[in-house]
Amino acid sequence: MYLLLFFNYPCYPFPMIRIIGRNKCNDTKKALRFFKERGIKVQFQNLDERELTAGELENIFRLLNPETLLDTESKEYKKRGMSYMDFDTPQELLEDQLLLKTPIVILGRNATAGFDQDFCKKIAESEK
Repeated sequence: MYLLLFFNYPCYPFPMIRIIGRNKCNDTKKALRFFKERGIKVQFQNLDERELTAGELENIFRLLNPETLLDTESKEYKKRGMSYMDFDTPQELLEDQLLLKTPIVILGRNATAGFDQDFCKKIAESEK
């Protein structure tokens, strides 16, 4: 019985903040700096080194509407003339992740796309 209780206990009772973005992105730098200044550890995934898999992107779609993840101000969006096209947003985001609005900040079942200081403050308060 003691052994069963040991294995049912979660190893990490608090989820870690996950930031998905690019090193070149100024908003991603803001988000990383925001948490670093407050001494909060985050897990950073650089999209330049490793893109999101289809499964990871599906999990993010469960948290955020794919339309909010589409960066309509990005160079890639404008270069492809996507404002004049009809397309399947989840499929386009999977095929070309330069269209993602970064950073994507995730904590548990809460997430935001783009740097949202109020959301980050709320997360920082819950981490203390």
